[in-house]
Amino acid sequence: MTVFDRTVYRLIGRIPPGRVATYGQIAALLGAPRAARAVGFALKRLPAGSPVPWHRVLNARGGISLRANFAGMLSQRILLEREGVRFARDRVSLRAYRWEGPPAHPGLRLRALGRL
Repeated sequence: MTVFDRTVYRLIGRIPPGRVATYGQIAALLGAPRAARAVGFALKRLPAGSPVPWHRVLNARGGISLRANFAGMLSQRILLEREGVRFARDRVSLRAYRWEGPPAHPGLRLRALGRL
């Protein structure tokens, strides 16, 4: 597990129930706005049974990203619906459910996040 992975997991762990963020949003909050795919790969490496709320991260359209494991996609939707997140046409309204990020914190960047 890389420092980037751990930092991604720590930030995603701050998304409250009933809220979602996008891969690109997580990357931007880490100070790496072009690293949306890297966020996705970090989540792919997340150990099974981890307490990180991976299901709260969606694609830029508010949808569940396609993956080979259909069961994982269904699990993500079920977990979000249990938290009160509603889907319309297989998408979540980012206007209604988007997490705006942690409270403003000077120096909230990839290096600093590890010390929060």
